[in-house]
Amino acid sequence: MNRSGESVRRILSFADLDAGSLVVVHDDMDLPLGRLRLRRGGGAGGHRGIASIVDNLADPEFVRLKIGVGRPPAGVPAEGYVLQDFAAAERDALREVLARGTMALEMFLERGLAAAMNACNPAPAAEC
Repeated sequence: MNRSGESVRRILSFADLDAGSLVVVHDDMDLPLGRLRLRRGGGAGGHRGIASIVDNLADPEFVRLKIGVGRPPAGVPAEGYVLQDFAAAERDALREVLARGTMALEMFLERGLAAAMNACNPAPAAEC
């Protein structure tokens, strides 16, 4: 995943699309578990996969759906934290945020980015 930009660049090139056509769904340790953030553009925020995509496309203006996973406990490296299984107590929150993420993407496709962002960032509306 840390070198996903190479594959993304090739796919967009093959399909003759630019970065503005791309939607990336990824984990975000800066958001608590259960939170979503939908946005266009921005930096990588320490996410190596996103940094790889930005570097390979030379354009950060793609849509991102960030799914919060929270920060690792003290002494746990970030790489190990994001690759480990979710604890049983976290699975309900994960199912719920993934369902809301799906709704956010559907809303984005049907009504546009601004409507989806207004409904889903930062506190979700009933439809998101």
